[in-house]
Amino acid sequence: MRLSTAAVESLPRIDGRLSFIVAGHERPRNYADDPPPGVPQSTAQYEERTVAIRNLRPLAAGFSVDREGFQFASAPSRFERFDDGDAVRRDYYAEAAQLVVELTGAARVVVFDHTLRRRSADDSRGSATSTRPPVHRVHVDFTASSGARRAREILGEEAHILHGRRYAVINLWRPIRGPLQDSPLAVSDAQSVAFDDLVATDLIYPDRIGEFYTVKFSPAHRWFYAPQMTPDEVLLLKCFDQAEDGTARFAPHTAFDDPNAGGDRLPRESIEVRTLALFDA
Repeated sequence: MRLSTAAVESLPRIDGRLSFIVAGHERPRNYADDPPPGVPQSTAQYEERTVAIRNLRPLAAGFSVDREGFQFASAPSRFERFDDGDAVRRDYYAEAAQLVVELTGAARVVVFDHTLRRRSADDSRGSATSTRPPVHRVHVDFTASSGARRAREILGEEAHILHGRRYAVINLWRPIRGPLQDSPLAVSDAQSVAFDDLVATDLIYPDRIGEFYTVKFSPAHRWFYAPQMTPDEVLLLKCFDQAEDGTARFAPHTAFDDPNAGGDRLPRESIEVRTLALFDA
């Protein structure tokens, strides 16, 4: 059941500054890593807007990744070796896949990627083999086109099983130290976001060009966050859904500066695991 407007409006709120794209006439492009010398990181123009960001904790159980596009859960993990990429892929991936199955009811979940994020002194982008800083621009990781294409790439010879079947790309996001105060994650209710608010943007890697959505500001957007998240808590984020039946397809999100955070806060460290979830008819 969808949360009532009155219930949402009653949630505690803060005013946060979020960065939105200003749509131009040319298709924007971003470099995933540090760009070549003299080349801008992005050709897009952005504007900051102050928006109400509501504390989802009092109604946490009422949010659904298939309705609002995000879902909060308590999910303690025994895994601690997040700096060991091989261990993450060997052990944490399996744990993450099972958690997404349990939270979404998916018949099968394939973990295909992960990113560690740490805020550093210069917030350089780094490279594909290093950690990355938090992203302080409103975005969605995939588009309608790139989400479907990525699903086919992940499954390879099994891609035929996608025909006539619902599938989705869902991120599992977890702070790896906390309580998190630095650069928490703000997420928008997918039902409050019009498709025209999403701007397809090229994402340039050293060996390929991907595609994601940047997001235009709209006063209709409803924003939420979970303050003081701990490593025992996760957020699910819908980054693409094949369904076009009213199910949440794209949940914009961004790191932001919490105005209530203390000056002695620890720099954010988090991991996001990207999964392909397959659903039975």
